[in-house]
Amino acid sequence: MTDQGSPRSRGNNLDPWYDHYAQRTSGLAASEVRALFAVASRPEVVSLAGGMPYVAALPEDLVVGAMDRVMHEQGPVALQYGSGQGVPALREQILDVMALEGISASADDVVVTTGSQHALELFSKLFLDPGDVVLAEGPSYVTAMVIFKSYQAEVDHVPMDEHGLIPEALREHIARLKSAGRTVKFLYTIPTFHNPAGVTLSWERRLEILEIARANDILVLEDNPYGLLYFGERPPAALRSVERDGVVYLGTFSKTLAPGFRVGWALAPHAIREKLILANEAAVLSPSSFTQLVVSEYLKDADWKAQIDTFRGVYRERKETMISALREHLPELSWTDPNGGFYIWLTLPPHLDAKAMLPRAVTELVAYTPGTAFYADGSGRHNMRLSFCYPTPENIRVGIRRLATVINGEQDLLDTFAGTGPLSAERADRTSNNPPTDLR
Repeated sequence: MTDQGSPRSRGNNLDPWYDHYAQRTSGLAASEVRALFAVASRPEVVSLAGGMPYVAALPEDLVVGAMDRVMHEQGPVALQYGSGQGVPALREQILDVMALEGISASADDVVVTTGSQHALELFSKLFLDPGDVVLAEGPSYVTAMVIFKSYQAEVDHVPMDEHGLIPEALREHIARLKSAGRTVKFLYTIPTFHNPAGVTLSWERRLEILEIARANDILVLEDNPYGLLYFGERPPAALRSVERDGVVYLGTFSKTLAPGFRVGWALAPHAIREKLILANEAAVLSPSSFTQLVVSEYLKDADWKAQIDTFRGVYRERKETMISALREHLPELSWTDPNGGFYIWLTLPPHLDAKAMLPRAVTELVAYTPGTAFYADGSGRHNMRLSFCYPTPENIRVGIRRLATVINGEQDLLDTFAGTGPLSAERADRTSNNPPTDLR
């Protein structure tokens, strides 16, 4: 029997070591996206939830060939510890990838990480103290908020519209926080094919937001997983293409090659780069030499730009299929129509709750991510993120049809018992051809 005065007796019934954890662990919680994976992985469920790339579109021989060459030609190096900054050859090749976003840089300022989310975690570790504020779009990437919260920071959401982050709203939020004596450490933004909203920050707004950040001495953290996955017109150049010293840029091969390699990077000003390397070494000693060398070999010998074109075609078809299915089955609703990336942001009538509807959706064998996952303050109940990247076009059509059954059934229930009545004519006019002007 445990003594009543022992440390273990002060825990809770499920975890006897509860009282021993650091305070910052209170910010660690499973995201709603991760919680959905167990359900969404069931074969009978059409998952429109997770943002998993369609890696089957990557020819197996390209990857197997790169692995074979690495092991035959560089095996002892590939299986050994490496540099905390990353393989030099790969860092040089990353410059070629970023050049497609308009970025000119030095390989010395690139730090390879175990996926770009690892870079996000390292950056947060370097900059965030308890009580600090991170500015971020509302909605924002779910796991970024988990990371910020784990370092006991507060996320302050700045509104977006169909053109991305609203500069005037950013000014207002900064002024309010400063007047309250709060410390704003950085602006976290996904300006191109935003996750979850799918919208892209216009060029004019990019310049204006950078000017606001400079004027207020605020660092910008630019997260760009989807920038090369455009469907038509190329998106504007990256923020980092304009501002060298005030922007830290995060990139990844997870979306343009495969997430299983876990290879991402940060491009940072010199002083920040040095601290990122030290943090990287403290966390993992060195990123995997093997996977870095395989990615490097792939970039050297494969037509990787043509492969990105292939991915663009796959995702464009799936996006168009989802938009068509939404128009057919849910024409009274509104949604964003992205020109790239993985996601559509669907807006429900204000009296419907996407999170509350999710169990019913799973019963109907369809999964999505409720909008509440993408806000730190619990907003987004009448929104949902729909991912078109992984399901086949046929499964997308089936999934949207099932989703319409759920939404219409919920609407009928409310009409009957809550007296909500039919949707207003104004709401019915808001289709994908007239996307919502405010994503709050």
